[in-house]
Amino acid sequence: MKTRPATNWRPWWRLANLLWLPVLLASASCRPEPPAPPAVPEELRHPAWEGETMGSFYHVRLADSPLTRSQLEALQKAVQERLDEVNRQMSHYRPDSELSRFNAHASTAPFKVSAEFARVTRMALELHAQSGGAFDPTLGPLINLWGFGQQGETQKAPSKEEVEKTLRITGCRHLRVTDRDELQKDLPELQLNLSAVAKGFGVDEAARIIRARGVRNLMVEIGGEVVAFGHNPRGRPWRIGIDEPVAGALPGEFLRQALSLSDQAVATSGDYRKFFADADGRRYSHILDPATGYPTRHELASVTVVADTCLRADGLATTLFALGPEHGLAFIEKQTNASAFFMVRETNGGFRRFASSRFPRLEKVE
Repeated sequence: MKTRPATNWRPWWRLANLLWLPVLLASASCRPEPPAPPAVPEELRHPAWEGETMGSFYHVRLADSPLTRSQLEALQKAVQERLDEVNRQMSHYRPDSELSRFNAHASTAPFKVSAEFARVTRMALELHAQSGGAFDPTLGPLINLWGFGQQGETQKAPSKEEVEKTLRITGCRHLRVTDRDELQKDLPELQLNLSAVAKGFGVDEAARIIRARGVRNLMVEIGGEVVAFGHNPRGRPWRIGIDEPVAGALPGEFLRQALSLSDQAVATSGDYRKFFADADGRRYSHILDPATGYPTRHELASVTVVADTCLRADGLATTLFALGPEHGLAFIEKQTNASAFFMVRETNGGFRRFASSRFPRLEKVE
């Protein structure tokens, strides 16, 4: 209700207003209370859903979502479609993916790829250069040789001759990305494997689509790689557990520590899920040393990285594991917007735990 400036009122007007005030109050008190707005259902205010992608599962959780039911359904469809597209671009299991078609392209002629595929490959090559070669996305033939690729598992280590022969057709020096989003190799047999960064990229893409709909509070996870923005349904930072690196354990089965995450991503790399042991009991993990062609040989069991994007966290986690605990710690301390937590096996069966200087404070999981 508009009122005239007090300077225009006459004294008798003030008196009249005071006389009318009890009448107005009495009238207002007789009016029925307006109905309360209907409560927003929990499944709309804090929706959660899951699906399949990249040979794994993904989970999405929103908090204080502004979306209607129809908007939420459209968002769920858009997220699934984008993840399907990333899989069509970077899967090394799908014969029709961009990556598989490039690997089958036994030629040194340029090969046109999508802008996203080119961007992720550029990032992988940059990480290779920064790490002195510890991160290498061209190890696909070696990964297959050791039984960790699309050709199936093995329980037997390959011969020295097989490793040396396969090692000769790897190396980032044989690969470049042109300004026209083309991949070009000078070794026709060269193959690309982006499994160390594809899930992280998928997480970032799913989060990008969700945030574009006006959602500010969300958590996206694919196969253990996570990005979180804003707050959880309790109004607090998202709480992300860190698995104990126990061989054969399921995700979340052994949680001892957790960290609070907001506007950041987290990824873990370890040797406790993908490995095999030969007849002599020697363990071989899926993370290979690009210099030797053999699985890494150190006591690092897992490393968890927090970074500004999940693509970067994913790639850095693999890099640090390949470098080992000491070199990995030195490397991560030089990175901006990134930190790491290491768990190293000890002879008594326990773990030595340490973190880089900027790693978030850890909380005990009861």
